[in-house]
Amino acid sequence: MALNFFPSILSEPRITLPRLFLRSPVRGDWTAWVKVRSDSRKFLTPWEPTWPVDALTKASFRRRLSKYSEDWSNDRGYAFFIFRRLDNVLVGGITIANVKRGVAQSASFGYWMGREYARNGYMTEAVHGACDFVFDNLSLHRVEAACLPTNHPSQGVLNKAGFRYEGLAKKYLKINGEWEDHMIFALLKEEFYSS
Repeated sequence: MALNFFPSILSEPRITLPRLFLRSPVRGDWTAWVKVRSDSRKFLTPWEPTWPVDALTKASFRRRLSKYSEDWSNDRGYAFFIFRRLDNVLVGGITIANVKRGVAQSASFGYWMGREYARNGYMTEAVHGACDFVFDNLSLHRVEAACLPTNHPSQGVLNKAGFRYEGLAKKYLKINGEWEDHMIFALLKEEFYSS
């Protein structure tokens, strides 16, 4: 099966928000992505899976794009980079993953923000825009997100975006080489539109 890398002129949606826009990653984003990720490595490491040795290489980025493209084509996931509208600077990323159809109609969010851009409300705005995409464009009914109990900024993002805390999942994800408990949050379509 031939994989299509995201083209320079995107057919995928661009989500425009008051201060940000979200769009699918493209090959030309590699330099900006490497900069923000490398500058933020120490900041991100406690919250993410262990970075492979080649995490910031062009080959690794191309593999990532290939996976994103395949997931998008097969309705399994949707990756977006987050850019500041003011200057088109890449500030982070958000992924809609584990899309389930049938009786579930759900997905899960994962996200990251560059250290320099954290604590500005950008992620709350991006999560809100991604929720619009999930509920309107994908016609899903539920979105979930998980975060470490010690990740208070992420909990704040989810609370501000209207997510409800549902419980603690023991040893839920392997983060920075260790199986870690995660707090599970969720938002339903009707809750999103009633707020």
